[in-house]
Amino acid sequence: MSIRPVKHESTATPTMEGAGVKLHRVFGFGDPSMTDPFLMMDDFRNDDPQSYIRGLPWHPHRGIETITYVLAGTVEHGDSLGNNGLLGAGDVQWMTAGSGIMHQEMPKGDFAGRMHGFQLWANLPSSLKMTAPRYQDIKSADIPLVVDDDGTAVRIITGNFWGKNGPVDGIAAEPVYLDISVPPGKKKTFPVDTYRKAFAYIFAGSGTFRDASRPFGVKVEKEFQGEELNIRDLSGNRTLVVFDTGDEVTVQAGDKGIRFLLISGKPIQEPVAWHGPIVMNTREELMLAMKELQNGTFIKPAH
Repeated sequence: MSIRPVKHESTATPTMEGAGVKLHRVFGFGDPSMTDPFLMMDDFRNDDPQSYIRGLPWHPHRGIETITYVLAGTVEHGDSLGNNGLLGAGDVQWMTAGSGIMHQEMPKGDFAGRMHGFQLWANLPSSLKMTAPRYQDIKSADIPLVVDDDGTAVRIITGNFWGKNGPVDGIAAEPVYLDISVPPGKKKTFPVDTYRKAFAYIFAGSGTFRDASRPFGVKVEKEFQGEELNIRDLSGNRTLVVFDTGDEVTVQAGDKGIRFLLISGKPIQEPVAWHGPIVMNTREELMLAMKELQNGTFIKPAH
């Protein structure tokens, strides 16, 4: 078994989307090969309704899948196919945009005005770019929660993990999407398929995925790229950790524990032509999509 080393680490950056939704961009609009098949991820977390209440009004998508995971508050959604619904705390929506869809997402806070969730974009291979759109809305109660003997808790949104299957299926990237909580001071190792790209996103507590096989709090007496490593230099809130190859990920939780998303998927390894919410393989396909948006033929009839 080989532990995946950390390939890249960064902090989510503030940005604004839709009609004025303030959020933090975890990654996106950079080098898509780093997280292939995943293109972008946003952390929308705010306690001020004025920072999210105007939402993300009607906008198009083509060539991708969007995954929305709500932790607090609710998100009302509707689309050009007549679908509509409400995502609450712990719920997940997996939307396959495929050949094209128009939709809107309007966040509403909880009783205290809090809103928190994530949206992840997954690319579609060229063979499925123009597939028929569909939704999967999953209620929190239908998502398996597995608690290990040491108190580590894992919500399995999609994929197989620790003998349980997540409820979301039929996804092109065949992803594993986990919400993991590790108790304070605990060290934990999680299996990850060798042939998948994988990343973690820390959103509560702190911990380290670097040299996590060493005892917690022990100073590493060596130099690494000119700098002395210290196991106490923990990564915390809103930190993205992208892993290199291997078949396991090990984390050492800090003194307040750590909660993070652990996501992996099969790389598509195809050219990416990207303009806003539309992701195709060539510039010509992008231009056609924009033309169809203008002339009203973007939404394809159901077969």
